[in-house]
Amino acid sequence: DASTPIAMPAHPAADPDGLRQLMAQNFIEYASYVIKDRAIPDVDDGLKPVQRRILHSLQVMDDGRFHKVANVIGHTMQYHPHGDASIGSALVGLACKEYFIDRQGNFGNILTGDPASAARYIECRLTPLAREVMFNPEIKMLVPLIKSRGNKLIAMVGNTKSYLAIQADIVLDTSVEKEACPNNLAPTTSTTAQLVMGDALAVSLLEYRGFTAADFARIHPGGALGKQLYMRVEDLYKRNEKPLVQAQDNLTKVIIEISAKRLGATAVMDGEQFVGLITDGDLRRMLLKSPQLEKIKASDIMTVNPKSIDEQSLVIDALGLMRKYNITQLPVVNQGIYHGIIHLHDIIKEGIL
Repeated sequence: DASTPIAMPAHPAADPDGLRQLMAQNFIEYASYVIKDRAIPDVDDGLKPVQRRILHSLQVMDDGRFHKVANVIGHTMQYHPHGDASIGSALVGLACKEYFIDRQGNFGNILTGDPASAARYIECRLTPLAREVMFNPEIKMLVPLIKSRGNKLIAMVGNTKSYLAIQADIVLDTSVEKEACPNNLAPTTSTTAQLVMGDALAVSLLEYRGFTAADFARIHPGGALGKQLYMRVEDLYKRNEKPLVQAQDNLTKVIIEISAKRLGATAVMDGEQFVGLITDGDLRRMLLKSPQLEKIKASDIMTVNPKSIDEQSLVIDALGLMRKYNITQLPVVNQGIYHGIIHLHDIIKEGIL
């Protein structure tokens, strides 16, 4: 009603105590909001709101190329409308730590206080760490796929409020109070916590299911453990040439055979029968003892009944013999029939040693 007078607020001078109380209350609430929500890093990720908004802008703009810092600031202002100066200084400070932002140009020095160049002259982009860890789309793509197949989703997370934690059926909390990194930014303590939890789960599952070394080797036959349990001598020695000399052959032929076959040894045969082994060590020892080399025969310097191994034996057993007797080659002999030589280098190449 136009005839009804409008109630006007009392003049401040009429109620100064009420005004003071209102100002005090509003100031404390606003100051608390500014400190808590804008100035203090969040306990979940260690980032201030302005830093989080800068990183989000860089992720939206990310095409693998460097972008002018001025453009990044402009893009960030739609999320953080508190002035370009605060965004610029926050971006420079974050980039100087070199964890999440890759920089190009003069970004100054936060330790000496040297200022950065103008925003239009310097460029930045996300680091591979930020792309792969902070903004990894694979998790959000995999979660619906896992659930659509009726699988239970178990998540190990450092942030129980994250997307993965919210979507998981079971959450294993591996959050840490603080990173070992002096800046509390680089994943250090948190990654160790994840590794410890993963190892604890793996060992517990091994014990629960009675998983043995043989089971492991069956599933991973190409690994070192699989080769130890399955690889046999016949799988290796056949790759080598077959050095042999007859018992009555002279020293020259022995040296040529050892050198040509490049295994550091040769078998000594009596017809088709294996009777001994000569190694390059035997040759050196012989040269120190005998001055009449032209009269020496293979049978004079061979080791009779040397250590040997069957072709069906495991390679790990051959390695055990080599270690026990401090030798580097073994003749492969079955019931007096010589087949070849397995060398320590063959085992090393397979990654068993």
